[in-house]
Amino acid sequence: MTKKFVTLDDFLGTHFIYTYDNGWEYEWYAKNDHTVDYRIHGGMVAGRWVKDQQADIVMLVPGVYKVTWTEPTGTDVALDFMPNDNKMHGTIFFPKWVEEHPEITVTFQNEHIDLMEESREKYETYPKLVVPEFASITYVGEAGQNNESVINEAPYDGMTDDIRAGRYFDDNYQRIRK
Repeated sequence: MTKKFVTLDDFLGTHFIYTYDNGWEYEWYAKNDHTVDYRIHGGMVAGRWVKDQQADIVMLVPGVYKVTWTEPTGTDVALDFMPNDNKMHGTIFFPKWVEEHPEITVTFQNEHIDLMEESREKYETYPKLVVPEFASITYVGEAGQNNESVINEAPYDGMTDDIRAGRYFDDNYQRIRK
């Protein structure tokens, strides 16, 4: 990675792929100063993807960023990005129902908000499954802010390899059609 992260503006519009130490792989995009998009490629809820998740995004110190949000599932997420070191730390607080029925969430969440909220009310929430993990950032892309092409389809096997190898986005950070 050649980009140096210093300001919040350096972070916004950046597209990341990272792998937690437990092996779970995530793809995440800082869409703007209050919104994130993401796809989950490995782990308990692999196959899930989300657009336009409202989030609190702040710079803690130059080059270190904290992002937090609560999903319609009731899952709370806190991510600390240290992109200059290709590291991040995430803590995911899964409600008991997500731990017991992860398959309900493995979808394009935006089209199933009612199901997420219904499941949150129907099943037990506590005790929450807390997953704190360090991760290695394996990809950093400069997508620019509000780029709807970054996260715009369901994850597929090999997608993150395609992205890292330059087979997914063109020079303008638009999806290459096969």
